[in-house]
Amino acid sequence: MSEHETGQVAASAAEIYEEFFVTALFGAWPSQVLELASVTAGSSVLDVACGTGVAARAAVEAVGREGEVVGLDLNEEMLAMAARVCPQVDWQLGSAESLPFDDAQFDHVISQFGLMFFQDRQAAIAEMLRVLKPGGRACVAVWASLDDTPGYAAIARLLNDLFGAEIARSLEAPFCLGDTQGLQDLFEEAGVSGAQINTRSGRARFESIDAWLYTDIRGWTLAEVINDEDYARLQAAAPDYLGEFETPAGQVEFEMPAHLVTFEAS
Repeated sequence: MSEHETGQVAASAAEIYEEFFVTALFGAWPSQVLELASVTAGSSVLDVACGTGVAARAAVEAVGREGEVVGLDLNEEMLAMAARVCPQVDWQLGSAESLPFDDAQFDHVISQFGLMFFQDRQAAIAEMLRVLKPGGRACVAVWASLDDTPGYAAIARLLNDLFGAEIARSLEAPFCLGDTQGLQDLFEEAGVSGAQINTRSGRARFESIDAWLYTDIRGWTLAEVINDEDYARLQAAAPDYLGEFETPAGQVEFEMPAHLVTFEAS
C-alpha cells in the first residue's frame, strides 16, 4: 500500500480531520456502531483504528463510570488529538494486525472506517476476534462502494483529470471494501463465522464546495502532496465537477452509505 492508501496524516491534518471530517462524515455513525455491537453500561470496549476518537468518545458515554474504553491507532498525531479531546479513554499506539492485548480481554470491539487502510485486513480481523471475550460482540464499519457514493466519485474524477490516477486513488481507497460479497468472504477467511452485514444509508454534509475541498485535501493524506498552486487549480475546476451536490443555500450534501459488519466470539 502507498502512503495515501494507508490513510496516515500529519499533525496539521489531524486537527482538520477532527474539526471538519468528524462533523461532515463520522459523527452520525458511532451510535449505530455501538448499537450493533450491543455495548452496555459497565462493559469494556476496544476501538481499533480510533483516529481522533469519535467512536471511543461515544463509547465512554455508553459504558459509564464502571466501564472501560481503550482506543488504539497507528498514527501518533491522531492519538495526540484524541487525548486532548477526551482524556478518559486509554489511548494506545499500536497496529491493528498485532493488537497489544491479551486473549479474551474485551466485551466489545469496534472499528469505524479503518479496516480499508490496514496492511493485512485478514490478520486485523483475526486479532479483533482473538481479544473478544467468549460471547463478546464486535462491529466493524466500512464505506460502501464508490459507485454508491456519488460525491466522492465526482471528486475522484476531478483529481484524476487534474493530477492523475495516483492522486485520485487517495480518494478512492476508503471505498475499496464496498462489495458485500467480497467483504463477507474477507471475514470468513479471517476465521469469523456468521458475520452479518448491515448496510445503512448516510449523508455527507459540508458547508460549501470550498469547505469540502479543504477538508478532503488539507485534512487527508494529500495535505503534503498538493501545493498551494495546485490547490488553487483544484478550487477553480471544482464547481464544474461538484456543483450538482450544492443545495440552494450553497451547502453540499450527498448520499454516503456504509456497511456495518457484526460478529461474536464463541
